[in-house]
Amino acid sequence: MAHELKRISTRIGSIAESATLKVDGKAKALQAAGRPVISFAAGEPDFLTPQHIVDAAAAAVQDPKNYRYTPAAGLPEMREAVVAKTLRDSKLAVTANQVVITNGGKQAVYQAFQTLLDPGDEVIVPTPYWTTYPEAITLAGGVPVNVFAGSDQGYLVTVEQLEAARTPRSKVLLFVSPSNPTGAVYSPEQTRDIGLWAEEHGLWVISDEIYQNLTYAPSTGATSIVEAVPALADRTILVNGVAKTYAMTGWRLGWMVGPLDAMKAASNLQSHLTSNVSNISQRAGIAALNGPQDASIAFREAFDRRRHLMVTELNKIDGITTPTPQGAFYVYPDVTGLLGRTWGGVTPTTSLELADLILDQAEVAAVPGEAFGPSGFLRLSYALGDALLLEGIGRLQRLFAS
Repeated sequence: MAHELKRISTRIGSIAESATLKVDGKAKALQAAGRPVISFAAGEPDFLTPQHIVDAAAAAVQDPKNYRYTPAAGLPEMREAVVAKTLRDSKLAVTANQVVITNGGKQAVYQAFQTLLDPGDEVIVPTPYWTTYPEAITLAGGVPVNVFAGSDQGYLVTVEQLEAARTPRSKVLLFVSPSNPTGAVYSPEQTRDIGLWAEEHGLWVISDEIYQNLTYAPSTGATSIVEAVPALADRTILVNGVAKTYAMTGWRLGWMVGPLDAMKAASNLQSHLTSNVSNISQRAGIAALNGPQDASIAFREAFDRRRHLMVTELNKIDGITTPTPQGAFYVYPDVTGLLGRTWGGVTPTTSLELADLILDQAEVAAVPGEAFGPSGFLRLSYALGDALLLEGIGRLQRLFAS
């Protein structure tokens, strides 16, 4: 008998489905079946993409020069727009050949790990983490080393915790501020301390800055780790995109910025993986980064109002502790006070079980903490309309009424 080969590779077969997309998909399926489910699951602004960006894309569709292949690393004008944005917001001066335009921020994350990691290399991952990071690290042959900071720390890890996790195999520090899923933002001082520690030990840094323009206090932007410690620029890859700031999740446009050798390697990978990003999306991205910022500022103001509302209302529920997020558009309540208690005849012992209970009995979708690290938490996005937000929290308040 011939040797029977596995149908699916072990590497790909071991990938877990994105938990956030899974929960959001389940919510949408229930909605399609007629159930009035309110979903706090997806990290997707409810606003329309600003009109001047849409107009730029519409004009691009009519221009034949956009109908052909363009450089894999991105349109020259798009790369220059990222150069200007990086200087403006990350305070880092780069050249266009240090920029690679990607199919969304998620591809930038994936390619960053593929570019830097060899089998067995360790990546120090502040936890709670975005659900995709461990999968992308593992696919690149790396080993994620989780460093957990709970609600008592405001979900912010310390240098002491990072040092305790460092080993001779440590190669990369993942730095995310503002954070998905917690909305936590490191202060300029904390960012500098962490950056100096990484620089001292010769670590690479992959810094996900996708939410850098969605911060609420004390300033309008998070401190980039390369601004705090300029010496790190030669070992840092910044990943970013237009999805969150400009309500462009479906346009699939992101980028990575880094040292020349790393960006050349990432561009080589992309030349075989996807080639160039859609020229139409790139033309829209140029308009987003170079054009008026009024709409994105208005988005941030709406998110700011919603975060205050959500934190206030959630903290009215006995058993929930919700730190006030300083960035992004998520709250990450500690729900351990609800576990082990009976609600509607069900006694959840994990946040996964609690999320199932909430969906079943309150018709509200939230992502359980198991998707981002330890159990005992829920992620709720406030990137949905005000009326839906209030109704959804109201359902939770009624479900968990004493």
